Parts: sequence; structure tokens; C-alpha cells
Amino acid sequence: MKVTVLIENTAPEELTAEHGLSFFINFRGKNYLLDSGSTGAFMENASKQGIPLEQTDTCFLSHGHYDHSGGFAEMFRKYGERPIYAMETAGEKYYSGSGGSVHEIGVPGVLLEEYGHCFHTINKVTQVSENIYLLPHNTPGLEVIGERTKLYREEGGELLPDDFGHEMSVVFHTDGGLVVFNSCSHSGASVILDEVAQVFPGEKVLAFLGGLHMKGRKKGIEICAFSEEEVQRLAEDLKNRGLERLYTGHCTGAPGLRLLQKYLGDRVQALTTGMVIAF
Repeated sequence: MKVTVLIENTAPEELTAEHGLSFFINFRGKNYLLDSGSTGAFMENASKQGIPLEQTDTCFLSHGHYDHSGGFAEMFRKYGERPIYAMETAGEKYYSGSGGSVHEIGVPGVLLEEYGHCFHTINKVTQVSENIYLLPHNTPGLEVIGERTKLYREEGGELLPDDFGHEMSVVFHTDGGLVVFNSCSHSGASVILDEVAQVFPGEKVLAFLGGLHMKGRKKGIEICAFSEEEVQRLAEDLKNRGLERLYTGHCTGAPGLRLLQKYLGDRVQALTTGMVIAF
């Protein structure tokens, strides 16, 4: 299994960075694109890295936010349509209250209007191919996290705290254990790994890849939105679960990453554009 980070918030000089995330995954002879960043910039990075986007077999959209869906339409225009798996509520309206004002952060309308027919939507655990599974949230009460993080969904013309029903994990069953992708982990990595354990009881989780939604700002300065004690508890939980490798970035933020490294050491590595990971 080979994973290439096509775009992330950081990048070496020769590649482009943006607020977004995109993974190109080669697994058992097939190619999968998980998310597409905010724009089509991931395509330019793929070209520079020699990644054959035109050979993508299947796409996944982790959740209904623009910074993970913004580049799909441009890719489909250039390379042709592909099936894209997403939660059935991924195309609804979502908002953020960050920065002091509520603003829309949902999937761009052009993707839904021009390529809505490409979507294969799910609402339960779904096996999409041999050893590849999509896991929705089944944990109740996640709207409490939506309220804390100022993330909202629109329902009946009213804004409600997001319960992240539009978010899914993508799980690859490899010979070395489970490799779990959850691009923003809004509900928290512990919740997600509990859900994985329900579907795969007793299975080893080799690696977790994605953002952990720990980034915040205070007086214009980036901070970790969680206390050091909360990060330490998360780190201990991941150790107790036997997680060997955590690759995180995007919405984790640099302060949160430093705290994770303090308590997890070399088990955690920072995602960055152009990174190649092999399992």
C-alpha cells in the first residue's frame, strides 16, 4: 500500500500548499483518491510527482466541506468522471463560526450541479471493494462537539450544531493491520477508533491518517484548541490501543502537533504535501 499526500497546508518549495487535504492511495493494483483539497492545485502537484491521476479508479469524499471537495470538478473535467463515494448528507449546507462570523463551508455547488450523478452515497458500513470499507459515525451526541467547535448544519432553515453525520472513515484492511483515514476527525480520534473496533473487533490498527481538528486562533495567533491535559489523554489512549503510526496535519495545527509529539514521540509524523508513505 502506497499513500501520496497530494495537498496539505504545508509543502516543500517545489510544490503547492493550501488549506485542504488530498491523498492518492495505491492498494492492491487499484488507485483511489481521497479528497481533493480546496482547489485544483492538487492536480499540479500530482503531475510534478508523477502521480497518474488519470488512472484513478474510485474517489472518496470524507465529509461535506469545501477544503476536501473543491478540486473534484476540475479533475473530472480534465480526466473524465469517476465514481465518488460519500455520505448521503455530504451535499447539504454546512457552516463555520470561526473568525467571529458564520460562513458557509459546504461542498461547492458546481460539483453537485455538474457531477452529482457521480455520487454513490451511503448511510451504513459499506464494503466498496475487497478489504476497503467506509464507516459512518454511529456514536450518539456528537453535536456537543459541533457546538464546541462552532460548526453547524442547516436543517429546516435553522442552523444546528453539526453532528458530523456527513463524515466517514475509510478503512483499508492490510496484511499488517487496519489503516484508517479520517480527514478531519471532527469527533475525535478516540471516537473514530471506537467505531472501527465495533466493526473490526480484535483487529490491530496499524496507522491512522488525517487531521485531528485541534487548530484554533487567539488574538490572531495559532493555538491548540485543546488543553495539554486533553492532548495527553488522547496520546495515552492511542498508546493503549496499540496504534503504531499517526500521520496528522491539515486541521491539527502546529501547536497541537508539537504536543502530540511530546507525548507520542516518533509514533506521530507530520503530514505535508508530497509525502509518500508505504505500508
